[in-house]
Order: sequence, then structure tokens, then C-alpha cells
Amino acid sequence: MESELPDIYCPFPQRTNPHVGHTREHLDSWTRSTGLVHRESARERFEQADFAAFVGMVHPTADPGQLDLVADWFVWLFLVDDQLDDGHLGRDPERVRHVVARMRAVVDGTAPDPEPGEDLPRAVVALTDLWERTVPDVPPHWRTRFAFHLVAYLTTATTWEAGNRADGVVPSEETYIAKRRHTGAIHVCMDLIEIVAGIEAPASIHNDPRFITALEAACNVVCWANDVYSYEKEQVLGEIHNLVHLVRHHRGLGEQEALDLVAERIATETERFLTAEDELLELYPQLSGLLVPYLDGMRSWMRGNLDWSMRTPRYNPADVSQYEEPGQYLEEAVLGIAADRAGHARG
Repeated sequence: MESELPDIYCPFPQRTNPHVGHTREHLDSWTRSTGLVHRESARERFEQADFAAFVGMVHPTADPGQLDLVADWFVWLFLVDDQLDDGHLGRDPERVRHVVARMRAVVDGTAPDPEPGEDLPRAVVALTDLWERTVPDVPPHWRTRFAFHLVAYLTTATTWEAGNRADGVVPSEETYIAKRRHTGAIHVCMDLIEIVAGIEAPASIHNDPRFITALEAACNVVCWANDVYSYEKEQVLGEIHNLVHLVRHHRGLGEQEALDLVAERIATETERFLTAEDELLELYPQLSGLLVPYLDGMRSWMRGNLDWSMRTPRYNPADVSQYEEPGQYLEEAVLGIAADRAGHARG
């Protein structure tokens, strides 16, 4: 009997942004100008995913400029993630070490000027553009936190996940849950709420245990819901980094049992978020001007991610099984695979 996706508890209203059409046109132009999406097969798959609709659901109140910027970040993260999750590079940490170093250099301001005629990985070109558009007017503590989360995503995805795949390691549920918030880059995305909402949350709020709980719970809800909806697709790809897969592996459950259990845990995390939210607003009424939009951003992330996951073909197993191998829809130039191969041939 075929398993059914469970209903996922989400008590937040469905919303969308009126500027999605504008952002859809912007993404088409930006991905072409940066070279992130070039091949016809990759372009077709990119358009079907409809990342503009996703960012519109997650940030329903953003103005057109904010929506475009955040959408560019979403697309960059998703396309880099595809290279690591679906492609061969995600099983070979050494081969992506150099491009991750180039990305880190962009973030910490030490990136060298390209050599004449040097063809940089498209992800580096796009990240340079994103960084220059994002950080000039932000407070130093936000920039430091955002940079930390971005580097944590890159290093965890390219060393921990890739190392597990290469060595055949199946992580524990507890370890996976802690790492998942980094490999999913959800902290990077949650940081962008401050940009969209035009707020500046002080370090004291980010260090408050109730805020940490609310943020952690919201991040878990997003990541685990993604695992539920992407489970079948990732099974086709042989991916082990999925909570449903790990629950089955470690607990000996059937597929439907594992799906239902993860859905129950998502509901528990949602309630944990709501409790922490109430405590924060009661404890800091004088900070409601920044807490209300910040928490609302977390709410719309949980709701928007769920709504998009239910409709996008990206998580349909047929989306990847129609190709003989992921290389048919992945762009080699995103992480500079072709150049990397050449380097190995010379070495």
C-alpha cells in the first residue's frame, strides 16, 4: 500500500505578496546575468519550481526591492544545495573545498580580484553581487551573525553531509536535527526577516532563551516539513539526510509510520513556538515593535514553506527520475565543476 503524506499542523493564515509577478521577471533576468541558470533543461526546471511564488508566500509584506533581494538569496541557496545534494560533488568534500574557500573570502572581505580571463564559478559571481547588495547598510552585529550562519551552511553541507555520504555514515536523529538547521540554511533565511521587516533586533533578544526557543522551533518546523515533502524524491536519489529516512532507519518503522511520526513532531515544535512567542510578548511589551514583525516573519516562513512544498513539482520523485542522472539538469558552472575536473586532470 502506497504511503500518504500526512496533514501537517499549521495554525497560521495563508498569505502571498502582490509583487510576485515582478519578482518572477527579476529572477529570470538575474539568473541569466549571473549565469546561475543557463542550460535549457536547467532553465525549464528552474521555472517550474517557481521560487518567486515561494518567496512571496514567505514574505507577504515585503516591498518589490526587498522581495527581489530575498528571492535572489533563496535561489542562490537552492541552486548551490542542488549541486551538493543531487550531484556528485555532494559526495566528495575535497572537490568543493576550493570553491567554498572562494565563497568564504567574499563574505569575510578577502576575496582576490579575478585573474584576467579567469572564469569564476557562477555561485561565487552571484554571491559577490548578493553580498554587495545586502550588507552595506546593515548593523555590524547583524552582518557578523549573517556571515556566521552563511559559512556554517556552506561548511556543514560540504564537509559533514558530504563526509557522511563518502564514508557511508548514517547520523543519529539527534545529531541530524542539530545539523539540519545549518544544512538547510534556514538561519540564513530567518536572518533576512530583519532586512524585510526593517527592524534591528539587539543581541540581548537573540540571546534570550525564549527567542532562541521560538527561532529553533520555527527552523525545525520548516526543515522537517521539507523532509516530509522531499522524502520520496530523496529516496530516488539515495539521500540519507532526511528525518523521515533516519526515523525509519533507527526505529525500524514503516514508511507511513515514519511520515506520521515526523508530522507529530512538527506539531509539537509548532506548539513550542507558540508558547515561546506568548512568553516573549508578555515579558517584553516595550519591544513589541520589533518582536511582533520578527515573530510574524517566522510564522509566515512556516506557513509559506508548507504551502509552496505542497504545490511545487520540485519535490515530486518524477522531477528527478525523468533524468538518467542529475547532471542532465544541474549546471556545471555553478560550482565550477568543469574547472575542478580540469584541475584534477592536471594534478
